[in-house]
Amino acid sequence: DFSYVEVPTGRGEFTWNDYNNDGIQQLNEFEVALFPDQAKFIRIFVPTNVFVKANYTTLNYSFSFNPKAVIKPGAKGLPGFLARLSWQTSLQKTKKSIARGDVEFNPFKYGLQDTALLTLATSLNNIVSFNRFSSRWGLDLSNLQNTGKALLTYGYESRKLNDWQLKARWILSPAFTFNVNTRRGTNNLFTPRFDNRNYALRTWSVSPQIVFVNRSVFRVQAGFEWETRRNQPAFGGEHATSGALNVESKYNVLQNASVTGRFTYNQIRYPFATNSTVSYVMLEGLLPGSNYLWGLDFTKRLFNNIELSLQYDGRRPAQAPTVHTGRASIRALF
Repeated sequence: DFSYVEVPTGRGEFTWNDYNNDGIQQLNEFEVALFPDQAKFIRIFVPTNVFVKANYTTLNYSFSFNPKAVIKPGAKGLPGFLARLSWQTSLQKTKKSIARGDVEFNPFKYGLQDTALLTLATSLNNIVSFNRFSSRWGLDLSNLQNTGKALLTYGYESRKLNDWQLKARWILSPAFTFNVNTRRGTNNLFTPRFDNRNYALRTWSVSPQIVFVNRSVFRVQAGFEWETRRNQPAFGGEHATSGALNVESKYNVLQNASVTGRFTYNQIRYPFATNSTVSYVMLEGLLPGSNYLWGLDFTKRLFNNIELSLQYDGRRPAQAPTVHTGRASIRALF
């Protein structure tokens, strides 16, 4: 079982949204906080007096494929093509299943919805790059798959994320770089006890970006992101469309200080109610209409190993009140 405990603002991981406006905190009203000022709760897992005998299986691997290391520089034809390719893959998988008196080695034996599977945590990451080390252009195709399942007192909770991303970069000159990022993926949550939390989202986005760099002193980047999200009809059929303009700059003052500023204008179209889990996830904590987000960071090295950081973030979601958040920290570097 688990419960949520309130902590100082910014120290938590979850936020409480009173969807039914009854003033009572309920398990199906807590979401992962998307902004620091919303992070007011932590989740505490509490063992019960009901135990299940289980088999534990863990699998981890990491593999890198880089033909350039064994192919002579300047090779032509197929060897030259392979020299431009690289592939990195990693997997972390932990599974607990009901023990039936035998030894279990297969980490892929049960599907996500199989009742013999008690808990599951999987993270599979693949990145294929072409011209990764080129000073002119390159392509990166990545796929991230996260799967999770937990057995709680009220039943199973299952999550599944499958994200594909293609990044292209063109170095136009020593000062200018043009990037295009496209993304397509799915994000699913299934909790039999709480039907209002279930969703199966399909996401597609494209984001062109131009970057200007003046040596190591000044950097500015500007881009536009167009994104669509749609919930499957069986889970409600909600859909959202957003267009976001992003600007970010960084200025390095001498060798011991830097200032970073950012601004985002996000226009969201979402013709549905906003008091649900799926709306919070689809809108990423914002609201339909015009949303403004901005921030300013200042970092300064005081001594050889002491670093001061000041951060300010603000946002205005549509017609909601403006929220200001400030943070300060000191770090010791060893």
